[in-house]
Amino acid sequence: MTLRELVAELVAIDSVNPRLVPGGAGELEIARFIAGWLEEAGVKAQVEIVEPGRANVIGVARGTGGGRTLLLNGHTDTVGHDGYERPLEPLVEGDRLYGRGSVDMKGGVAAALWACAEAAKLELAGDVVVTAVCDEEFASIGTQAVAAQLRADAAIVTEPTALELCVAHKGFAWLEVEIAGRAAHGSQPQLGIDAIAKAGRVLTGIEDLGRRLAAEPGHALLGPGSVHASLIEGGQELSSYPERCLVQLERRTVPGESAEVVEAQVRELVEAAAAADPDLHAEVRTTLVRPPFEIGTHAEIARVVSGQAERSLGRAPVVVGWAAWMDSAFLDQAGIPTVVFGPGGEGAHATVEWVDLASVERCAEVLLASAQEFCA
Repeated sequence: MTLRELVAELVAIDSVNPRLVPGGAGELEIARFIAGWLEEAGVKAQVEIVEPGRANVIGVARGTGGGRTLLLNGHTDTVGHDGYERPLEPLVEGDRLYGRGSVDMKGGVAAALWACAEAAKLELAGDVVVTAVCDEEFASIGTQAVAAQLRADAAIVTEPTALELCVAHKGFAWLEVEIAGRAAHGSQPQLGIDAIAKAGRVLTGIEDLGRRLAAEPGHALLGPGSVHASLIEGGQELSSYPERCLVQLERRTVPGESAEVVEAQVRELVEAAAAADPDLHAEVRTTLVRPPFEIGTHAEIARVVSGQAERSLGRAPVVVGWAAWMDSAFLDQAGIPTVVFGPGGEGAHATVEWVDLASVERCAEVLLASAQEFCA
């Protein structure tokens, strides 16, 4: 099976994340396929169940001993198929392969699998480990499981960077502001406190915070952080004063912005709103945090991948940061120096998605050459 054929085989397997789409297929079928492919290619592989119907694959091209371990990581789950015509029928036009998950990120997964299989033939001193993980599109339970059990000297995440070297990405925090009102019949305003109306000051504060963040110089590759109100709910019925209003917001963070700093900013804007209105009472909660990621370009794995990419491309790869969050942050938190390098394409999460097959092949070559240098 060629590398291009492998991409098509992966795209044809339904692996919609069931946490995103109730009833989604999950990653067990694709995990079994990948493990079988690795075994046929001479790589010891195992399927690890993370949750019912959710699975990781860990493949190890064992070295001869004395070398360092390189981890190649990519996710197998995809977003849903709504609006996508024939999402599981890979269509090739020139160097473009169309289908759900082609660029996000089965092309990158295929490149990592191929590089690991080729490394197994080279008798490198160190191990090359490939992990095809579940659930990146929701809560990243797959990479968290990997980070908890595996140790590696460096890692490459093969998200679709269009053969650019990604050394930083934003994180995010989700928070809730719950505003308390007082329920009363709509005909008795003297008894009620309108929690939804009180939320107006909080929403204005969120908007003001967003403006202040946008005015900051921010990170060299990522720019400033941001904040927006994502969801709002409240009230019981049309003829009642609402006793509760819940505002849910997202704060995108850059390296150096901690969860504690983010929550303090939101508490400050809520306190300012309450100072202007003594009837405003609100509680702030942080519900989920995903850290930002950054690695210096001087780090060895960054230099190795950059050097091998330059040899392959005939030019130094562009060094970039990503606004979106990726699993690289969890590997970095586990003490594994990590960069992101993958193929190109377009349409992630869109109704037309494609990966550039020539860039998948070039990516695989760079991954293999990086393994040869790093694990020697």
